[in-house]
Amino acid sequence: MAGAACSTGQPAAPAAPATAPAAAERLEQSFKAVLSDPRHGMSSFSVLAIRGGKVSYEGQFGMRHIDSGNPSLSRAATPATMYRIASISKLVTTMGVMRLVEQGKLHLDEDVGTYIGFSLRNPAFPNTKITLRMLLSHTSSLRDEAGYSWGANVALRDVFHRGGALWATHTVPGAHFAYSNLNWGVVGTLMEAASGERFDRLMRRLVLQPLGLRGGYNVAEFSSADWSDTATLYRKRVGEGAWNPGGPWVAQVDDTSAPAPVVAGLDRYVVGTNGTLFSPTGGLRISAADLGKIMLMFMDQGRHAGAAFLQPASVEAMFSRQWTYDAGNRNGDTHGGLFAAWGLGTQHFEHQAGAKSSLVEGGGFAASGHLGEAYGLLSVFALDFANRNGMVVLIGGTMHDPASTPGQYSALSRQEELLLTPLYENAVLPSQ
Repeated sequence: MAGAACSTGQPAAPAAPATAPAAAERLEQSFKAVLSDPRHGMSSFSVLAIRGGKVSYEGQFGMRHIDSGNPSLSRAATPATMYRIASISKLVTTMGVMRLVEQGKLHLDEDVGTYIGFSLRNPAFPNTKITLRMLLSHTSSLRDEAGYSWGANVALRDVFHRGGALWATHTVPGAHFAYSNLNWGVVGTLMEAASGERFDRLMRRLVLQPLGLRGGYNVAEFSSADWSDTATLYRKRVGEGAWNPGGPWVAQVDDTSAPAPVVAGLDRYVVGTNGTLFSPTGGLRISAADLGKIMLMFMDQGRHAGAAFLQPASVEAMFSRQWTYDAGNRNGDTHGGLFAAWGLGTQHFEHQAGAKSSLVEGGGFAASGHLGEAYGLLSVFALDFANRNGMVVLIGGTMHDPASTPGQYSALSRQEELLLTPLYENAVLPSQ
């Protein structure tokens, strides 16, 4: 389904400055070409741009569900289509954290053991506390190598006590950046412990409902309409086998031809013991339009629909730099230059031309936000506070392994670059 400037459906904002017809046409042609490109093609994608604090473009392309046996049952991506947004979920989870901080139920610099009911320490530094601030900025020294998600019958207390040094790097907590999904499993656990609520329902109450957002972290509680509006994520590969770009699209997660999956053993789960169940790290399903609402809330210093959702100080804390890479001291793993600076649940992107974390060709877009990649999905959420500009890109699956199609100007995949730069040039920069 082709996109359009300020398309109908569920708008992310009131009437927006329209993208000029010529620019909108360039975008349409560029995006249609990318969708079917034999080297960089995708199953579907949904994009949104904000210029000057208002949505300037929204478009959806491709199919949110593909039935190769009966194409008439395939369904196009629409403005209502929700994607499992992978690690952008961390940013949204952090919004819930900051609401609990504002309520005095959590404190950024408190020892996390205060909340989760057991001592969590790096074995190499047993006298150094690990704090919520460290978890949110990936400086806690926790790592993923031994896993970061467990079932309802597992308690994190037991996981950490069994794992010993497998769960931590040999760096003092607070001093070194190492991107870790496990951080957010601990975050979800302490959110449950501090509130007494199951993570998925807590996030619905704290974040989704107040902002009027559809979706959530638990598809088993979706309505049939919301499940139908959820994009199936695809790869052109079976299991862990080789990619086959000429073969069929293979569903990886959220296959909406079947009923929504349920979490096994949830009826016996003890709240506050294992926050990984609903993946605070990557399990949120949400549309590009609703991510646009979140972006506008941040631009308005925490206000939504005329009311305070987050305090300005909370927005400032999330987007202020907590860690910046220092090449001389090698104070973090940059993943090939992709990570240069970090806030609380937010990444800072460099804007100079040639910087590996730059989002657009030629640089110029000084932005903060988050990236995501999982189960075939690639995602970008990036906003420029100074100019009140932003972009959202959600890709439902790629024909080729993104690792085999690296970006030409950044550490992103080429697929992401082919959407971000045209979107920026035609819908974020002054319209021509």
